[in-house]
Amino acid sequence: MGLDIPLDIILAYALGLVLLYLAGWLLLVPLKLLFRFIINGIIGGVVLWLLNLIGGLIGISIAINPVTALMVGFLGIPGLVLILLIQYVF
Repeated sequence: MGLDIPLDIILAYALGLVLLYLAGWLLLVPLKLLFRFIINGIIGGVVLWLLNLIGGLIGISIAINPVTALMVGFLGIPGLVLILLIQYVF
């Protein structure tokens, strides 16, 4: 009584497991990117809030919205300077 499993069945199962792994990986990568956007947006919003809190004393304020928060969250200080330049040029 041996296990007479054909080789093509074993290869089909192996290929199915590899495809299942790849499908799971492709679904996980966009979630990591989405979480990164959310975290950077929160950080940018906090930085803008602090700027508005401290900058209110000298007359500097920036509206806090998703675009400005993400720009400051991703670009950091250069993003903040860019928003200030755009605000005061236009």
